[in-house]
Amino acid sequence: MKSGIIIKSGSVAAMTRHAALRARGLHFSFGDTAVLHDVDLDLPWGAVTAIAGPNGAGKSTLVELLAGVLTLQGGTVDCGEDVALVVQRPAVPDSLPVTVRDVVTMGTWSTRVSRRDRPGRAARQSRVEEALDRVGLADLASRPFARLSGGQRQRVLLAQGIVRQARVFLLDEPAAGLDAASREQTRLLLATAASDGAAVACVTHDEVSIAAADLVIRLDGGRRVG
Repeated sequence: MKSGIIIKSGSVAAMTRHAALRARGLHFSFGDTAVLHDVDLDLPWGAVTAIAGPNGAGKSTLVELLAGVLTLQGGTVDCGEDVALVVQRPAVPDSLPVTVRDVVTMGTWSTRVSRRDRPGRAARQSRVEEALDRVGLADLASRPFARLSGGQRQRVLLAQGIVRQARVFLLDEPAAGLDAASREQTRLLLATAASDGAAVACVTHDEVSIAAADLVIRLDGGRRVG
């Protein structure tokens, strides 16, 4: 078993063979400060992977590298799938007059599907409403996105990824700032996405989420640790 990864179900060989995303030798620095050092990982299909470790361990930087938000400085990331990134501070300015439904609807604009093959308007609207219901935000569909809490905004972006039919979900602290019931709902949403075959990875300090994950990857000082 590779140091730094805990397998809770299935075999190492089977999970590695069916990885949705592979990263090898990731290095990253902000200026003169090294944040990640030679990090390898595989995110398997049909599993929830928890990325754990102390503050400053490089967890958020790792997720942003995997999603392509940050430019690789060293190493490789191999993923041919649509990736949905759900961050603590979504990049939707509060001055933008969009509703919850508007933000989720943006998920129907996927460029990975040709215009000819995109579903019709009624089908797209139905997909949006279903996703809002799944994340428990149907009642807030008409609310301005800027008026949501941080946890609610994360669930909106998760719904957007569901609408896009993303196959890889990367989340940064999805349980942060949520009450116990909302944290449990988020864990169930991620487990459902994985059971539908998606690869799910989330940065988390929540011990319940870590215990519930299929795999746990731990970082400390920017390195994979056992």
